[in-house]
Amino acid sequence: MAVTTESTTVWHGDLPSGSGSTTLDSSGAGTFAVNWKARSEGASSVTTPEELLGAAHASCFSMAFANALARFGTTAESLQTTAAVTFDPAEGITGSHLLVSGVVPGISEADFQRIAEEAKAGCPVSRALAGIPITLEASLA
Repeated sequence: MAVTTESTTVWHGDLPSGSGSTTLDSSGAGTFAVNWKARSEGASSVTTPEELLGAAHASCFSMAFANALARFGTTAESLQTTAAVTFDPAEGITGSHLLVSGVVPGISEADFQRIAEEAKAGCPVSRALAGIPITLEASLA
């Protein structure tokens, strides 16, 4: 069964000086301010589409990895994943780097690495991002 979720953005003004807000409608989890300055210059107190994409990628990968570990016959005590999404104003989104640290009792380093790579390839968000390089750095804690 397919599940559809919704988010809504309201934008005011032009790109360089305008601003907006994005609301996570389906979950009601919050409303986040967005603007071009945060995307093009970095440091700001507002979010960016790339930060939201990173959150989606990190959470999706963590779930895919937990599922792959379960199929292998083990359960992670914890997985901490960070997704660093790179944005170049001239080129757009140019990559996503997944950094995961896991506490997984009884698994070898080789199996951990192999399963992490499988999860990266199978993660639905990774598949949606097939047009950009996705790198992975995985370590057992």
